[in-house]
Amino acid sequence: MARFGTVLTAMATPFHADGSLDTEGAASLARWLVDHGNDGLVLAGTTGESPVLSDAERIELFHVVRAAVDVPLIAGSTTNDTAHSIEMTRAATDAGMDAILGVVPYYNKPTQEGLAAHYRAIAEVTDLPVMLYDVPSRTGRALAPETTLRLAREVPNIVALKDAGGDPARTAALIAEAPEGFEVYSGDEPLSLALAAYGAVGVVGVSSHWTGRQQQEMFAAFAKGDVTTAREINARLLPSYRYMNSETCVFSQSVKVAMNVLGVPVGECRLPLGPPPDGTDAAARTVLAELGFEL
Repeated sequence: MARFGTVLTAMATPFHADGSLDTEGAASLARWLVDHGNDGLVLAGTTGESPVLSDAERIELFHVVRAAVDVPLIAGSTTNDTAHSIEMTRAATDAGMDAILGVVPYYNKPTQEGLAAHYRAIAEVTDLPVMLYDVPSRTGRALAPETTLRLAREVPNIVALKDAGGDPARTAALIAEAPEGFEVYSGDEPLSLALAAYGAVGVVGVSSHWTGRQQQEMFAAFAKGDVTTAREINARLLPSYRYMNSETCVFSQSVKVAMNVLGVPVGECRLPLGPPPDGTDAAARTVLAELGFEL
């Protein structure tokens, strides 16, 4: 099995009706996800609305979920400010997290040398493994394969990449050149099966909030050489992939609607995302019913 497992979910962050952090809801959601096919969880990632969480809320979330489940927990402890990332990474380490998710610094568009220095500085302040996170559609800057490979070879605790770069050919080349033990996770569920063919070890997903078991089956079938079954499972998951993100309803909103429909209360998103658009509840019910959930 891969270091952190095969199927991990970038967990939504539950809020009360007044918008405050729902710690009991976070613990309940984490347990539900583990019971429904997830090997590990990413906390305070973008799906978890990290841009609108205070430092104190992030740290409280780390502690609450650590007490609730015994699976690998990967902390979204980094920002586009290296000093702030160092501070939060130390807090995540103290909170008992199992790894750090290091997103490419967003908006300020650092050079590749700046990115390398940023990640080295973060890795130096923790003994936890670090998973790089390349998502240029959100950050405005891609993490070059050469930078990833250099960090993987030179920094002992940089051990994985969440790849949401949207370029399977680039991913294939990176995996072929990566040092032994460096693992690549799909960060884009519609591409997970394709990336598995190149050597990706699993997924850090969003629809995996409700498709964790099916994704486990898909990866297991592919690993056994049963490509036909893996393709059939992937085809059944396409409606979930389409539902989870659009121009009118983004990941955090769609996930929260789906979980609320499933009876796992997570509230609504904080602004600037805010409530989901009309029709999202009905769309979620259709997707979930087709997967066999009793609503």
